[in-house]
Amino acid sequence: MVVRKRKKVVKKRGSRTHGRGCAKRGRGSGEKGGKGASGRHKHLWSWVIRHEPDYFGKRGFVYHGPKSSVREINLEELEERIPEWEKQNLIQRHDEMYRIDLGQLGYTKLLGRGRVTRKMEIRVEQASERAKAKVEEAGGRIISGEGDGGDTQAEIETVRA
Repeated sequence: MVVRKRKKVVKKRGSRTHGRGCAKRGRGSGEKGGKGASGRHKHLWSWVIRHEPDYFGKRGFVYHGPKSSVREINLEELEERIPEWEKQNLIQRHDEMYRIDLGQLGYTKLLGRGRVTRKMEIRVEQASERAKAKVEEAGGRIISGEGDGGDTQAEIETVRA
C-alpha cells in the first residue's frame, strides 16, 4: 500500500517562516554553511577530519626524470613463440640455428626462466646471466649491445614524446 505524505512546503503554507525562525534564514545557502564543498578549510574542518581525512594533501611523489621502458621476455615464452614468429617471417632459420632480433620484436631484455631446446643466436640490448648461460649451454649465443647499461639520449627523447 502506498503511503502518500504531504510535502513539507505544503504543510507549512501560510506560516510566513516555514519553521525556520526568522524570514532571513530560509534564503540562499547561508543557514546550511554554504553550498557544496565550501567551508571545508574553515567551519566544516571537523567534518573533514571525521569523514574524509584524505580530502586535502598529496600522497607519494612524482618522478620527473627520464623514464626507462624495459620490456622483457623469458626464455620460456621465447621458445613458445618461435614457430609463430617463423611463420610471420619475423625471425630467420639457418640450418639448425634461429636468428632472433628481439629489438625488432619490441623487447629490450632477455630473462632466464624456462628451458632452451633450440640453438639460437639472439640479438638483444640486455640479457641476464642465467639467460646467457642457458643459451650458450644449448649451443647458441647472445649478441648484447649493453654498453654502460644507461639509456641513450635518443631513447630518452622517444620516451618523453
